[in-house]
Amino acid sequence: MSTKIHHAVDGKGRPLAVVVTGGQRNDGPVLQAVIDDIRVPQPAGSPGRPRTRPDSVMADKAYPSRANREYLRDRGITAVIPEKNDQVNARKRKGSAGGRPPRMDWEAYKGRNVVERSFNLLKQWRGLATRYDKLAVIYRGAAVLAAIVAWLRALGDTP
Repeated sequence: MSTKIHHAVDGKGRPLAVVVTGGQRNDGPVLQAVIDDIRVPQPAGSPGRPRTRPDSVMADKAYPSRANREYLRDRGITAVIPEKNDQVNARKRKGSAGGRPPRMDWEAYKGRNVVERSFNLLKQWRGLATRYDKLAVIYRGAAVLAAIVAWLRALGDTP
């Protein structure tokens, strides 16, 4: 009965991909769908395909699954995702058989607030914040419209 927005943003908080799922859906498995939706075209006049692979992915503790880390590693994307406390404890209980902890760049992780600020801008739209829409396609349309407005504002085409 509810919906949830998952999106990827660039370093300035402008949305690159928007995926809407059911509200009860776990965040972790959606990471791959969000990354697969990223398409950044080359500058006008430049040949080549759109860019589909970010340099790094900064995410919170909802995304540290082994599958997500392998997916990012296979695509050559740096994962800046902290481990969950229960995963850390399980690894430490195993001792040397638990393996090494994944590398974490805490300085880069400080930049994750850009994503949170992007979500706060989305919440300024009452329909998105309250999730009144009954159909996910309409809710996604509102999220995409909010993304378009964010890009137009950044490009200086709107006041």
